[in-house]
Amino acid sequence: MLLKQPDQTGLVVKTHSGFYTVQTDSHLIICQLRGTLKQANKKTELCVIGDRVTVEAAADSTSTLRGTITSILPRERVLSRVEPSAYAGTSTEREQVLIANLDQAVFVFAAAKPSPNPRTLDRFLVAAEKAEISSIVIVINKADIATDETRELIAIYEQVGYPVLHVSAAQGIGIEALREQLSGQISIFTGPSGVGKSSLLNAIQPGLGQAIGAVSEKLTKGKHTTVNAELIPLQAGGYVADTPGIRTLAPWDVEPHELDGYFREFRPYVSECGFSDCTHLNEPGCAVIAAVERGEISPIRYDSYSRLRVQLEEEYVY
Repeated sequence: MLLKQPDQTGLVVKTHSGFYTVQTDSHLIICQLRGTLKQANKKTELCVIGDRVTVEAAADSTSTLRGTITSILPRERVLSRVEPSAYAGTSTEREQVLIANLDQAVFVFAAAKPSPNPRTLDRFLVAAEKAEISSIVIVINKADIATDETRELIAIYEQVGYPVLHVSAAQGIGIEALREQLSGQISIFTGPSGVGKSSLLNAIQPGLGQAIGAVSEKLTKGKHTTVNAELIPLQAGGYVADTPGIRTLAPWDVEPHELDGYFREFRPYVSECGFSDCTHLNEPGCAVIAAVERGEISPIRYDSYSRLRVQLEEEYVY
């Protein structure tokens, strides 16, 4: 016998093969989508971690709360990428929403072993800028073994205006600052392999890194299964997620002509270009190129922009 509960609102904290775990004010409820919701737009995920939903719930004979998601509330923002064809099973581009309604994006790189790749970092930043995430933070782990070259590279991002936390899981450097940064927020915490994400998370909260790692390991198995993800609660409040596949991130729905707007330091110069549709690649009178030549824009960041702009131009259908 099912004992019906009053309708509730909650946060989707886990997705797995058509089942959604929803955290309400007082309960965790295992849910499925109402049939009418499943008929919605299939060009993207219908329900993802971070979604706020309404739930019609009931307790079964074991007192386990199960329910039906009756509506998905409008999303304030999403972090998305182009879903690889290997996942979609087709060459047609499809949006993969990694997380909805996040408060901040935390991108983790290592000062050494492996050295940070600025082109990878810049793709992450473009995706976050596109999503209009107000808090974008760069974490540099293994700061105790940073080289002068790495310090100079990271200084570029600090000058652009991105907060950078220099930490070391091994030495306990900067851990409290990182814990405070994550506290009370819904954060995505991700970056390339080998940078020490699990070690950092374990330093913040014992067992947190293993929990995230176990989720990520499961998600790498089976290219044709539903993409799953999980928000892990923090003892200090808030949630942290390490979602699958973001290491191969291709920013979703970024058109070539808007890319310059996602490079913060380009913005003051764009209106000064000689052509209103300037690509900033080779046009005469380009204020962005002139700023690079004067040392006001980093050549490293400009190289990232140029490479991504060319790629977008090749892929874009006018």
